[in-house]
Amino acid sequence: MRMYDLIEKKKRGEELAEPEIQFMVGGYVRDEIPDYQMAAMLMAICFQGMTPRETAWMTLAMEHSGEMVDLSPLAGCKVDKHSTGGVGDKTTLVVAPIAAACGAVVAKMSGRGLGHTGGTIDKLEAIPGFRTSLGREEFFQVVKETGLSIIGQTGNLVPADKKLYALRDVTATVDCVPLIASSIMSKKLAAGSDAILLDVKTGSGAFMKGTEEAAELARQMVDIGIAAGRKVAALITEMDVPLGHMVGNALEVQEAVAVLKGEGPDDLTDVCLSLAAEMLVLCGRAKREEARTLARQAVADGSALARLKAMVKAQGGEPEALERLGGLPQAACRREVPAPETGYITAMDAEQIGLASVLLGAGRSRKEDALDYGAGVELCRKTGEAVEKGEVLAVLYAGDPALFPEAEQKLLSAYSFGAQKPEMKKHVLARVDETGVTWL
Repeated sequence: MRMYDLIEKKKRGEELAEPEIQFMVGGYVRDEIPDYQMAAMLMAICFQGMTPRETAWMTLAMEHSGEMVDLSPLAGCKVDKHSTGGVGDKTTLVVAPIAAACGAVVAKMSGRGLGHTGGTIDKLEAIPGFRTSLGREEFFQVVKETGLSIIGQTGNLVPADKKLYALRDVTATVDCVPLIASSIMSKKLAAGSDAILLDVKTGSGAFMKGTEEAAELARQMVDIGIAAGRKVAALITEMDVPLGHMVGNALEVQEAVAVLKGEGPDDLTDVCLSLAAEMLVLCGRAKREEARTLARQAVADGSALARLKAMVKAQGGEPEALERLGGLPQAACRREVPAPETGYITAMDAEQIGLASVLLGAGRSRKEDALDYGAGVELCRKTGEAVEKGEVLAVLYAGDPALFPEAEQKLLSAYSFGAQKPEMKKHVLARVDETGVTWL
């Protein structure tokens, strides 16, 4: 078997066989297939697409390219949640404790942020003392004690995806739905959970800008997961506007705690309750009609917040820092951004707001960049709200005031104003499961 022949076959639009995909993925991981040949294959896939069978075979070959996590020693249904990335998306910090409080088991590996989207591991590391690197036995022990544990991804989990993503990033082949689907699902399947909920974002702050594009990605990922014998569903959620009011690591932890206390912003609370309810349905803890009520009760009675604090303590963090004034990292400098005109905020570009937070030190432009955990943006006014010229639109936080001018310019470029209040979109747009796409 030669890689040259496989490239030629895909260039003609033919379906690759499962052994051919296994040969291709395995050979690339072992450095037997050079970057230039794999780059040619990736571009051929971008132009010709992949059949559902090819996408499933690609996912399974990537999944088995490295370590596989075996969660079978943990009793109960293990449920995971994955977001395709957004701005202000701190939902894992809310939905994992809610699900655990309702009897689900959450043994989760999460990633770091890069570019305009944040990462759950970075947010958790803003909590003083919190450890995201645990050995297998300690990871399992935390789950057994608290019902949940969130750690960073292991070094050899799906090495094929690490190599392929790095190549896609420099060959303009990132935005290909079959490649995105196989990338995400290979990691989720290798992480070992019985049930997987996918949060597929759509809008200006998401990778998938259009709803139909997001629905196609969600459908392909759900199909892959079901074919692999897992319980899988997806929600398509709106990301034109950042979730909640806070963008930045410690700021987002603070806001997640507010949601768990029943005091969070409506949009973030709505999305979190919807995600938590779907997780409970997937792992058989509740039927759909009652799942949201159970999730809401876990917030109201304080059991969800107690689960988060228990996990933080078990992983070396300071649970009292979650609610103590000044307990989380704080930026040394603060600047209020005034509204440039009077009117309604008719639109926000979430990606630009995410990039503003990166300029302040809350995110990374390169993997090696250090984070300022206290940096970020507080959004005082969002789409649909009226503002007066000079009224505080947002507050910027940074360790160095020299970072404010460029970040403020980037932030203001994200806002559009008008005389009429815009029509508001739903926060949760659709559900995708084995029956197809249901628009809500």
